[in-house]
Amino acid sequence: MSQIDLSTWIGRSEEIHDQLSLNLVKRVAATLGTQTPASGEPLPPLWQWAFFQEPLPEVGLGTDGHPARGGFLPPADNRNRMWAGGRFEFFAPLRVGSEATCVSTIAQVEEKVGKTGALLFVTVRHDYLQDGRLAVREEQDIVYREPSPPKTRNDEAVPPGDWREAIEPTSTLLFRYSAVTFNGHRIHYDWPYVTGTEGYAGLVVHGPLIATLVLGAFCRANPAARLRRFAYRGLRPLIAPDAFEIGGRIVAPGHAELWAGNANGIAQKGEVYFD
Repeated sequence: MSQIDLSTWIGRSEEIHDQLSLNLVKRVAATLGTQTPASGEPLPPLWQWAFFQEPLPEVGLGTDGHPARGGFLPPADNRNRMWAGGRFEFFAPLRVGSEATCVSTIAQVEEKVGKTGALLFVTVRHDYLQDGRLAVREEQDIVYREPSPPKTRNDEAVPPGDWREAIEPTSTLLFRYSAVTFNGHRIHYDWPYVTGTEGYAGLVVHGPLIATLVLGAFCRANPAARLRRFAYRGLRPLIAPDAFEIGGRIVAPGHAELWAGNANGIAQKGEVYFD
């Protein structure tokens, strides 16, 4: 376990400016198999993950393909990185074609010991601003864990829902999503690395991709809904090319439960509040 005082990372901040380019939006739409919003229209929820990426050269990356640790994010020894989940508040839509800013701040760093060994939890707050206004606020949960066998099953079965969609996570889908989000994490495209070094059975479906698909399915099933808050949590990885389904159900006025999973149980759970 690192002897560095990780609490000194709390409060660190960086600011990235970007243009919500229609060309990149077209590529996200093609990747997800959906229609492209026109310039000036709202950016679909969670598509902002394709923007605000610092384009580091390869020499600035770690062996896992992520940016080398110890800069904006704290060092985590030789532990594997997982995007564990997050929370969103939606105040106003981001508009396609306009400039925007993302201000990222380390909100929390905490060491814990779990069943698989030492865990480092890092929470990053992302404020997405456009035209001087806060449009979206995100809290992203990152977990660094010591190398251990990945969880392959969850005893909680996928429930019936008010809407359901089938997803086939091809290697092409994973590659293209990595490309449009400028995500170099090798577990999503490098078969020898993901199976030999990190011990997964195959290519891992991105947690953010799953969340984007799940929330997109909610919006298609409830087109009049106005998003207010969304939270999601990863329970286990989904492995390509094993098919999975996404779905959800309304549990109260303005409140829905969402999920993604397959025969091996639920992989990601979420909830959304809406008007």
